[in-house]
Amino acid sequence: MENKSLAECGLLGKSGLRVSPLCLGTMTFGTEWGWGCDENTARQMLSRYLDAGGNFIDTADNYTNSKSEEIVGRFLKEQGRRERVVLASKFSFNTSPGDPNGGGNGRKHIMASIDASLRRLQTDYIDLYWLQAWDTATHVEEVMSTMDNLVHFGKVRYIGFSNTPAWYAARAQTLAQWRGWERLCSMQMEYSLVERDIEREHIPTARHLGMGICAWSPLAGGFLTGKYQRSGVGVTGKGRIQVMQDQGNLLTPRFSDKEWSILRVLQEVAGELHRSPAQVAINWVSSQPQVDSTIIGATETGQLGDLLASLEFEIPLEQKRRLDEVGRLAGVYPYTFFTPEQRTTMAGGVRVRESVLVTR
Repeated sequence: MENKSLAECGLLGKSGLRVSPLCLGTMTFGTEWGWGCDENTARQMLSRYLDAGGNFIDTADNYTNSKSEEIVGRFLKEQGRRERVVLASKFSFNTSPGDPNGGGNGRKHIMASIDASLRRLQTDYIDLYWLQAWDTATHVEEVMSTMDNLVHFGKVRYIGFSNTPAWYAARAQTLAQWRGWERLCSMQMEYSLVERDIEREHIPTARHLGMGICAWSPLAGGFLTGKYQRSGVGVTGKGRIQVMQDQGNLLTPRFSDKEWSILRVLQEVAGELHRSPAQVAINWVSSQPQVDSTIIGATETGQLGDLLASLEFEIPLEQKRRLDEVGRLAGVYPYTFFTPEQRTTMAGGVRVRESVLVTR
């Protein structure tokens, strides 16, 4: 991988939308969840990111109880920087407790969500509108026809899926191609040294159906910074994971022996490169095939500065091999069925090259 610059924008999937290799995530903008930052700090980080050449900002209607969108909207309007920014937001989670249609991916909720987000963001359109999570219920035809309408109405420029099964995204993209609807330009999925499941299905799906990958949580919620210590089945250390653990949050991440082993190798490599573990972890994700942009987030400007330096170096091949191997996915069926011997048998005994369609 050649060293990248934050201002060196690349295309998102097969769209014409040019985005920075690091996207500024804003889930930390606001103190409502107990581990974010105040508005003044958020504005400082927005300025730091944009002044460094970044152009991609990601938020959602439910982040910090909608405060994140409000902070971003006020900043962009007051600074007059809206048109220079690729602004992304999301819908799916319920923002109206007690209302069964106040969440999910049905048409009623999508149409209400886009209008509410536009008001909070103080803009006429959103550049990239994400379905934030599969709701397990709404037929994909309804989702895609509604999102296609948003593009035609001029409220949205591009669309994408986040946190969905690969088969669901593949069906959505195929329907869009068949019906002439707006296609998905990207999938936003969790991807890090300790969470590599998308390598099995999602990355091949993205590659063959014209979608990019935006990776979220490249630091596994802060775990890969190395600031936490193991404590039984939990952790100790100042940060989001500790706060969630203390709150009894059911979504608190848990880490096994394998994840702690990955962290140890990451820390060793970071020491050899004279870089922080966070920088190496983000560099590894951003250099992976099909990843067009990696979402970073912080609660302090100093943290953000450290993360922005993640593109300034290249991980040598030997260190990259160690990082690749320590977290490599175990083989699963049906991919374990397609061995070199099996493929040779299918080819009548003639040895053939491995197809890019084969995922390990």
